[in-house]
Amino acid sequence: MKLAHLTLRSFDKLRTGRGSGFALLFVLFALGGCSTVQGWFGKKDGVEPAKLVKFGERAKFDVRWHSEVGDSGSSLLQPAISKEAIYAVSAKGTLSRVERATGKQVWRIETGIAVSGGVGSGEGMLLIGSNKGDVLAYGEDGKLLWKSKVSSEVLSVSQVAESTVIVRSGDGRIAGLNTKDGKRVWLYERSTPALVVRSHAGVTLQRGIAFAGFAGGKLAALVIKDGSILWEASVSQPRGNTELERISDITSNPVVDDGQVCAIAFQGRVACYDTAQGNPLWNRDISGDKGMMLLRKYLYLSDANGLVIALDKTSGSTVWRNEQMFMRDTTSPYALGNFVVVGDYEGYLHGLNSDDGSFAARIKLDGSGIQAAPVGLDDGLLVQTRAGGLYSLSIR
Repeated sequence: MKLAHLTLRSFDKLRTGRGSGFALLFVLFALGGCSTVQGWFGKKDGVEPAKLVKFGERAKFDVRWHSEVGDSGSSLLQPAISKEAIYAVSAKGTLSRVERATGKQVWRIETGIAVSGGVGSGEGMLLIGSNKGDVLAYGEDGKLLWKSKVSSEVLSVSQVAESTVIVRSGDGRIAGLNTKDGKRVWLYERSTPALVVRSHAGVTLQRGIAFAGFAGGKLAALVIKDGSILWEASVSQPRGNTELERISDITSNPVVDDGQVCAIAFQGRVACYDTAQGNPLWNRDISGDKGMMLLRKYLYLSDANGLVIALDKTSGSTVWRNEQMFMRDTTSPYALGNFVVVGDYEGYLHGLNSDDGSFAARIKLDGSGIQAAPVGLDDGLLVQTRAGGLYSLSIR
């Protein structure tokens, strides 16, 4: 059966009734599953992104080193960090190792696949996934260890724990693969709504449990060893009269600390639960599709409109919100010291004051969009741009 692959841009028109030409944006393809709404990078029709405002800089980004690892295309590709090295991959399948301290290239190999998910790492392995469901495992020396296959495209970063590689495929299935040979040891699957958002949601691991969000606003905790379900909760309930209005999918990774797991749904809510039994702690009506970060007392997130928000993690009450990133396709935040850092579609990296969310620092990297959230590196940050720039930065 042929199904509609719809961008959020055309979804916007369909919801508001604007623009009869939305059908031109449909890409029909055979999935054997359900229809998907694909994320759109940049501004939406009729709504201009906020223009950046001037501010008095109270901090400064410094580029410690810069390397080139190849274009990410439309994929949300992220670097992996080990004790001595960083590994990054391009959409065309070039896997690179660079020195952690200097960014100097150590080796570069051509994997032969179109990469849509990666880089995952753990237990001495590097993991990448393709748009055809291939999962490749490499050693840290760049040698291929094994190749496996899952049910559909791999859009997220695979995770490793307890001798198991956990792979999330685009059809919502989660597979546990043996780290020695890539053979499947378990599979978790569930029914999905008729229309879902095509997303890069993966899994988050902690203490033998894999937490994952799904279409329809469901959050599940799975036992890593065998894929059995520990508990399930409803983050958000679909609302509306049409299938488009009723989309309420969790499209990013849950975030976890010692006793609390939180997830956010597109066109839905953000909610937190206790990790042991999935008992609800609190929820808020905030829609998001990029992800969040839990750190100490706060939950940081970018909502569906690009606003950056800090919530009290115990109650969900708003601590502050920065509305000056409206429609700038803001990344998930990364909290570092006194700052909360986000990237945007024009390639700017913004440092916000963690006390009140005001701008403290800004830098433009190579001018291409920043899609993946910054990650921590040696008291600083590591950022991979859409054009393939890999940047190590500090903020002070």
